[in-house]
Amino acid sequence: MQNSFAGIRALLLLSALALLSFAPRIGAEEFESKPADPFFEKFNPKKAPAFGTLLLKTGDKLAIVGDSITEQKMYSKIIETYLTVCVPELKITARQFGWGGETAEGFLKRMKNDCLRFQPTVATLCYGMNDHKYRAYDEPNGKWYRDNYSAIVKNFKEAGARVVLGSPGCVGKVPPWAKAMANVKDGMELLNLNLCKFRDIDIDLAGEQNERFADVFWPMYNAVFTGHQKYGPQYNVAGGDGVHPGWSGHIVMAYAFLRAMGLDGEIGTFNVDLKAAKATASAGHEVKEFKDGVLTLVSSKYPYCAAGDVAKDSSIRSGMTLVPFNEQLNRLMLIAKGGGAPQYKVTWGEAFKTYSAAELEKGVNLAADFEKNPFSDAFDKVDAAVAAKQAYETKQIKQVFHGPEGKKDMEAAATKTEAERAPLAAAIQTALVPVTHTIKIEAQ
Repeated sequence: MQNSFAGIRALLLLSALALLSFAPRIGAEEFESKPADPFFEKFNPKKAPAFGTLLLKTGDKLAIVGDSITEQKMYSKIIETYLTVCVPELKITARQFGWGGETAEGFLKRMKNDCLRFQPTVATLCYGMNDHKYRAYDEPNGKWYRDNYSAIVKNFKEAGARVVLGSPGCVGKVPPWAKAMANVKDGMELLNLNLCKFRDIDIDLAGEQNERFADVFWPMYNAVFTGHQKYGPQYNVAGGDGVHPGWSGHIVMAYAFLRAMGLDGEIGTFNVDLKAAKATASAGHEVKEFKDGVLTLVSSKYPYCAAGDVAKDSSIRSGMTLVPFNEQLNRLMLIAKGGGAPQYKVTWGEAFKTYSAAELEKGVNLAADFEKNPFSDAFDKVDAAVAAKQAYETKQIKQVFHGPEGKKDMEAAATKTEAERAPLAAAIQTALVPVTHTIKIEAQ
């Protein structure tokens, strides 16, 4: 009996020790990791949920909803252009519904008239910046935000739409209109702590509603820090006024939403056997010929093309260095094996790069390595068509629906503006044409 009790005590002790040893690991997983720098010292954001499988379905109609940051038509354009050219097989269409100065409460009041009438099947939401009221966090304001944001999600769900609930971004400085915070010590930090709290509210809300969460705040806050480290204190991810980002900030935002949609970033793979002189390509790309080291392809899927100064916050390509956009969302891979040379010159269009044989065997990402490439011109035409359509969508909602025409006869205003929008939407598909391109691989 004594031995039996001793055995039980030993088991209990081992169980307790196991629980104690496991507890820190559980705790560590509850919060996001962060750099050991004073910039992050007061921040302990909740761990964001993992990205799920593909949320999108063929033929989805996407509503991109938010405040003035959405009305900038920058991250919304990146998202729509990406969905159009990188996953054309999904046949996604989109509309942006940005409204400057808006809160979640504001959109809640207009969403049926302005948005749900178009029967979206998916919606991305990005509120919290105006809702946080440019002050330190307080519970009544947090509850007001949560209640209104929750109501928006419920309304979309009742209308049959899936939701990607986005957090607000961060501020890069105290904006000029936040006069009460202008002379407050650590004012920018207080605003960001408030926005971080709103982000955590959004995580809880997305979990309760069983919808996707897009973490805009934490990647952007990290990007502010990384941008300063890489490019200097003048680099403004959050924009010149501290709130409205330039292109570097908007690509971070688009990254957050696209990843939350569950997109895998597989644009295409070209497999080349140099010894056997054979080549294959993944879906969306057709090998026309491989002869004398020159691979000729016709592609209906494009990579996301971004040019610009990598050190400028006004550049999408610069923002791509602050998040793993190319690694996770923009992979157009060339894999070449069987060659006997130590290195190779790869010419794609008019540009070339030199790779070792080992690098080519592992695979190189053409989309990341070639700023200007054979897709660039076609991509720019699609991107310009998306921009023109989204510009009209702001006019449709703000000037017509909420102007004299809409007040007089909303249904007539909707019919008229849809007829005007239709050719702009059609122009996007007209611009999306197959691209013939060549990749030349030469031993060095």
